[in-house]
Amino acid sequence: MRRLWLLFAQTVTVGLALWFIVTTLKPEWVRHSFSINKSVSLSSSATLIEAPINSAQNQNSYHLAAKRAMPSVVNINATRTGGQSKNPMHNDPFFKRFFGDQIKPRSERPSSSGSGVIMSPQGHILTNNHVIQGTDSIEVSLADGRQAQAKIIGTDPDTDLAVIQIDLKDLPAITLGHSDQASVGDVVLAIGNPFGVGQTVTMGIISALGRDSVGINTYENFIQTDAAVNPGNSGGALIDAAGNLLGINSAIYSQNGGSLGIGFAIPVSTIKMVMEAIITDGQVVRGYLGIGPEDITSEMAESFNIQQTKGSIIAAIVRGGPADQAGMKPGDICTEIDGKAFQNSREMMNRIASLKPNSKAKLKVFRQAKELSLEILVGKRPPFKSEE
Repeated sequence: MRRLWLLFAQTVTVGLALWFIVTTLKPEWVRHSFSINKSVSLSSSATLIEAPINSAQNQNSYHLAAKRAMPSVVNINATRTGGQSKNPMHNDPFFKRFFGDQIKPRSERPSSSGSGVIMSPQGHILTNNHVIQGTDSIEVSLADGRQAQAKIIGTDPDTDLAVIQIDLKDLPAITLGHSDQASVGDVVLAIGNPFGVGQTVTMGIISALGRDSVGINTYENFIQTDAAVNPGNSGGALIDAAGNLLGINSAIYSQNGGSLGIGFAIPVSTIKMVMEAIITDGQVVRGYLGIGPEDITSEMAESFNIQQTKGSIIAAIVRGGPADQAGMKPGDICTEIDGKAFQNSREMMNRIASLKPNSKAKLKVFRQAKELSLEILVGKRPPFKSEE
């Protein structure tokens, strides 16, 4: 009997030692053995194995970020209500006898659809200017099902941004992130209403920062992303992995209207400046010199017999404008504004835009290899003129 107890004790000891080793070195073996034992019997003869609740690994999920930001993203349905483009058959008695009022005038149908982002509890919504441009009636649909008519506070076609406002309570304003701290490779989510199918979230990474030669807007500083951005996403949110707003989705590079993995978003750094100016003054006031700069290419540098390729060559000057009155001439090469150098014409235009009207700016200019200093009284940039 004593030998049996000794054998039992030794067996238990060895078993516990093996259990300790397995749980220490291969814990997944233990979890696996417990997680696959639950089964579900159907009315048929089949038996399905079901994972235990909360067994999924959620460390790579961004559902919390999406859940945090999605209520702040709205759908915008903008319509034209003018009465000049009615269907000629609309008022025909014979036509109305069979179809009634089912066919609405073209002017009363949706003319554009896009997305927007609730920026403040006071109902300010930011979207793209091209979403609401030329429309008279704007209907906003929230993620919680509420709808409201919006009024236009102001627009900035130069950056393709617009601020509208709705009058509803308990609005879920989005939290602003820090686009100036974003890096290439950061995970981002794009939220919007592509093709009118309903609110959708797509994931990608930041592909590039500071894209400024896309040729979409006058002033560009885009975040480029490979998150799928399709028609209807315009004005929607680009958020970081924590659900904070990094930018407003504005455009895509596409040959057929669909996403090819190259989308552009206006960063928060630009959004804050434009939105504050629109809410305060109804418009964005920018500096103006009345010049048309171009980048200096290597061929141009050789043709003009100049050494540097940084800066901008003045290709055109508005007659009677601030630069013309200060003595600037076509062919001048400008390299600095108020002591700050710039690399190309895009940087130069952004620098000029930041100047305050009626202030004086000093420009370093090279004319026929001679350095000059011009002092120019900054004007106010004329309002954008739509082609419509």
